[in-house]
Amino acid sequence: MKIGFSPEDEAFRAEVASWLDEHLQGPFAILRFRGGPGDEHAYPEERKTWEREMAKGGWIGLGWPRALGGRELSISQQVIFHEEYARAGGPGRMGHIGEGLIGPTLIAMGSPAQQQRFLPGILKGEEFWCQGYSEPSAGSDLAGVKTRAQFDAEGRNWLINGQKVWTSLAHEAQWCFVLARTEPGSVGHHGLSFLLVPMDQPGIEVQPIQQLTGTSEFNEVFFADAVSAAEHIIGQPGDGWKVAMALLGFERGVSTLGQQMLFRNELDEVIRLAKANGAARDALIRQRLAQAWSGLKVLRYNSLRMLSGPQDGSLRREAMIYKLAWSTWHLELGKLAMDVLGDQAELLEAAPYGLSRLQSLFLFTRSDTIYGGSNEIQRNIIAERALGMPREPRVQT
Repeated sequence: MKIGFSPEDEAFRAEVASWLDEHLQGPFAILRFRGGPGDEHAYPEERKTWEREMAKGGWIGLGWPRALGGRELSISQQVIFHEEYARAGGPGRMGHIGEGLIGPTLIAMGSPAQQQRFLPGILKGEEFWCQGYSEPSAGSDLAGVKTRAQFDAEGRNWLINGQKVWTSLAHEAQWCFVLARTEPGSVGHHGLSFLLVPMDQPGIEVQPIQQLTGTSEFNEVFFADAVSAAEHIIGQPGDGWKVAMALLGFERGVSTLGQQMLFRNELDEVIRLAKANGAARDALIRQRLAQAWSGLKVLRYNSLRMLSGPQDGSLRREAMIYKLAWSTWHLELGKLAMDVLGDQAELLEAAPYGLSRLQSLFLFTRSDTIYGGSNEIQRNIIAERALGMPREPRVQT
């Protein structure tokens, strides 16, 4: 897909850039370039306030239908917004999971009552979400989830029991969408349901997981008869796998262009440092910088291919390769950053975790090829679902 920017689009670009420049000032100035992957612990309350500021400006739900409170902007204008947001150093979005994942899923598959209940809170920047997918024994193999849910005696509520892990910002979220097994004895992707669960209740315990970077944006979440109202299920009981896969399709939407602009900011910092400390005089370093630059271009072109198709949550071939492609690229950028830093890569600015931006980048990118589906699992998905190759033998347990 070749996105051509019309004069109207360029006027929109100027509007976005002007608004961001005007509003990323004063109390929000500290948020510039903060709160991204590996830095999601930074300024959570200020970033929540920023979400409300964005809502006032009409910058949430840009692609959502007007009938549901969105602006129904074109793909090209959505791309422009995400690019300009990253270019301006807009902070990591506290509302990303709500706006980018559960919101589009509710629009596509939720009931009118669910849309009326949940979409306004996302659009106003007032309700935040987390994702209850991975479990200790079901990370990349999502179909192995063991968290279970069943109706209470009156049939009015789902009672959820189990454990989720690697739950980003669970300690900041008011709601969690949970993939749970609602059909006793079911295995694999059968018998799963997609439930919407309030986080502020006695049956939920959130425990932080400290990472290599010293931060704790990930959490373990324990459910002990946690309650979800009977009507807070998307689709029917047993539709959970279908809904979960659609949500992952929406995850590979327009915001991928914004992700790549964040990557470009990181690459620019590595290039700046290489010029400043002399590392760029090394021919091998220059070659790796060029490879990183060209690799990022390839990611962009593939994302444009992804956006050329229907934005309905379907996982087309070009979308299936994206996680493997970007995580491998980002991992290599982290290694390159350390080599450009040279001896400084071994020194901390302060104890115990006074990491520089590039040191944090390196440590966090070690997880890129694991979370969200390991590279090994991604290759299986590409082989089996995209290329139609024979399925890997499964061990029956």
